[in-house]
This record gives sequence, structure tokens and C-alpha cells, in this order.
Amino acid sequence: MTAVKRRRRPHLVATPLRKKGVITIPQDIRDQLDLREGDQLVVAVEDGRIILTPASVVPDDQAWFWSPEWQAKEREVEEALAEGERGEVHEDGASLLRTLADDAGLDLGEIEKRADV
Repeated sequence: MTAVKRRRRPHLVATPLRKKGVITIPQDIRDQLDLREGDQLVVAVEDGRIILTPASVVPDDQAWFWSPEWQAKEREVEEALAEGERGEVHEDGASLLRTLADDAGLDLGEIEKRADV
């Protein structure tokens, strides 16, 4: 007689609804979806089911602006402006590019040649 192979079915996970509507999303599901504390979820009802969908408040291509490092630099600039600092004024774009290249230790002529400017 041939042995019957049993199919392994996915395990369903239940989670209780707590006070104020709080639920815990199981860790393995949070790992699969790369969810972290503070992430936003869109809540919808479809066919009598509650649907949670991870959502970005900030579009992914703009997330760099909201990084702690970038925001620290933004605050630094705001403070400098509040103190009356205005930075260096350039007469034209070429002057600005020369200053940027010099500050970065780069050869502006080589950059222009490579950029075919």
C-alpha cells in the first residue's frame, strides 16, 4: 500500500483585539513586510474583511530629505539664516561651479570636459 502524502497547509495566525482597537501584527508578518514601529498603514474594509496596507507618508524618492542627517543640516541652515548669515553670493553659475569644485577638491575643467559642457 502506498503511503499518503499529507500537504502542509499554511498556518493561520489569530491575534486578539485589545482595548481601543489595538492589535499586534505577528513578528513573522512584520518581517516579511519590513514593518517597523511608527510605520503607517492604510486601513480599509473589503467584503467584510479588514485590509491593512503599508503606506509611505513620504514618497520613496523623497525619503532622503527626511533622513535625520539631512534634517539636521536643514536646521543648521535655518539657524544661520535666522542669525543673518547669507553665505557667499556668486555673480553667475560658472562662479558657483568653480567654488563647489574647489571646495570638493575637484578640477572644474575636467568636470566640464567629461560633462561635455
